[in-house]
Amino acid sequence: MTPAWQRLEASASSPVKRHFLHGLALLDRTSYYAILVAMGMMTLLVSAQVFSRYVLSNSIDSADELSRLCFVWAIFLAIPHGIKVGIHVGIDALVTHLPGSLQRRLAQLMAWLSAAMMAALFWVSLGAAASKWQELMPTLPVTAAVFYIAVLVCAGHSCLHLVAQALRLEPLPSAPERPQGADS
Repeated sequence: MTPAWQRLEASASSPVKRHFLHGLALLDRTSYYAILVAMGMMTLLVSAQVFSRYVLSNSIDSADELSRLCFVWAIFLAIPHGIKVGIHVGIDALVTHLPGSLQRRLAQLMAWLSAAMMAALFWVSLGAAASKWQELMPTLPVTAAVFYIAVLVCAGHSCLHLVAQALRLEPLPSAPERPQGADS
């Protein structure tokens, strides 16, 4: 397997593009681990709530809200990873009949338009998070803005991936590399 730094050197011809891809790969890796933590916490919270409710005949007040928060964060952190590799919903019935060069230009245009929409979503969610900052969650002394912050992070991260696609930069893998000798 080719080391990540060699793939990075081959992907970007300018230092600015290399630094952009390196920063994006670091953001991807951080997001990847945050998704794992959020999913793990959600699983533990739901399991503890089920055990507490059915075995101990008691309930953990904040378990539902915390597990919902972990779920929301896991989903919104995962969206940019899907955008990066193109596993989003799309209808290509017309596009597949166009010449290859036109398909590439149309994909580039759509990436720029989508990046602009994500930038707008980032701005709107920034305002939403700011307006909800004083409001607390019902069972926790935590701001209700944490739900909007997930959208904010998703929009910013997605925008960066869409810019990379519009510039035709090949993304680096975000998942940890497999150890030598691991089965595929």
